[in-house]
Amino acid sequence: MPTTTEPSPAASGDYAARIGFVVELAEHLHAYGTTAQRLEGAINAVASALRLDCEPMSNPTGLILTFSDPLRPLGLSDITRVIRLPPGDTDLAKLCEADRIAEEVMAGRLDIAAGHAALRALERPPTRRGNLAMVFGFGLAAAAIAGLLRLPWLDIATAGATGVLIGLLELATRGRPQLREAGEALSALAAGFVAIAVATFIAPLNLNTVIIAALIVLVPGMSLTNAVNELTSQHLVSGVARFAGALATVMKLTVGTAIALAIAHLAGLEPQVRAWRPQPDAVEWGALVVAAFSFALLFRTARRDYPLVMLAAIGGYLISRLGGQAWGSPVGIFLSALASTAAGNGYARWVRRPGALVRVPGILMLVPGSASLRGVMTLVQQQDAAVGQSAALGVLNILLALIAGLLFGNLLLPTRRNL
Repeated sequence: MPTTTEPSPAASGDYAARIGFVVELAEHLHAYGTTAQRLEGAINAVASALRLDCEPMSNPTGLILTFSDPLRPLGLSDITRVIRLPPGDTDLAKLCEADRIAEEVMAGRLDIAAGHAALRALERPPTRRGNLAMVFGFGLAAAAIAGLLRLPWLDIATAGATGVLIGLLELATRGRPQLREAGEALSALAAGFVAIAVATFIAPLNLNTVIIAALIVLVPGMSLTNAVNELTSQHLVSGVARFAGALATVMKLTVGTAIALAIAHLAGLEPQVRAWRPQPDAVEWGALVVAAFSFALLFRTARRDYPLVMLAAIGGYLISRLGGQAWGSPVGIFLSALASTAAGNGYARWVRRPGALVRVPGILMLVPGSASLRGVMTLVQQQDAAVGQSAALGVLNILLALIAGLLFGNLLLPTRRNL
């Protein structure tokens, strides 16, 4: 949706109805993983088009929206809504649909009541087919990441099977708050047990790497990137909260893995560990395509957008790899983030659809989640502060390169839309 707009024909509608529509839209954008600065910009644009003064404040677990009618005397129409929400998760299909509904309302092609009803219709629960696709996506993403890392076939198969198991655990914890709180730790515990069992009774594995590949969907790399992005855009409350949430997730994943290793040690199991990357280039490139498809699946992308999302993910990876080979890894990450951000802004400007379709998958495989998890796991296993400092420095370098790319990408081709 545009950052500025003329008043909509729907602006003459009932004051409470206009507020209800904006609140509903804000809740949906929050649920679909929109960062604070983009969510607040989108809400301000819609509120302005509906002749509302709105002061939004977004954070990862809630919204504060203050409304007033500019045509009424100051203080007579003030309304504040405080909304508690769970952290959002990327859903590109619903994000695009919410954006389309908002555009229709602002253009006057859809009245407020119909727009509100259309947004409410997006709240349908996941279907059985959708749940199966999610579980399949977990396994596919884990196997693809293991393939990108050129691990042996047994490692790839172990990561993929464990990814399916984690997808089933994720499905089982829905609607169970107590299990949900410990969901990441339980998933890491399961991944650790499976990897240890295979490395003990079948054949050696790249143990930590297989565990990280299996957990890749739960690793909060995108949250870390979004947190620093919010901090640099002066959304300090949201940025600090998101950063703390990402660190908490990394700690829960590490705790689950550490418990699995400790139980294996007490049981007398000795997993065989090896560092072996035997796969040829063809396996890596095939895994790249599979990874792009799995992320399109996990992002709940509409079918017509699969080619675009996959192309963005593959393009971001290739730019990072080729740039890294030529000038070093940080430069490659910077160039990839720069290109993905500019391409997303251009897509939003010229096609008039959310640039997240290009921007999010373009930077997904650059985010520092796996590096941060590996560093903390190694620190806990070796109890060596120097290892932790080295890991933290590596994560910091990735974050700095990513944020520089995001910032300069927005400067290179500014967007006229917030999503």
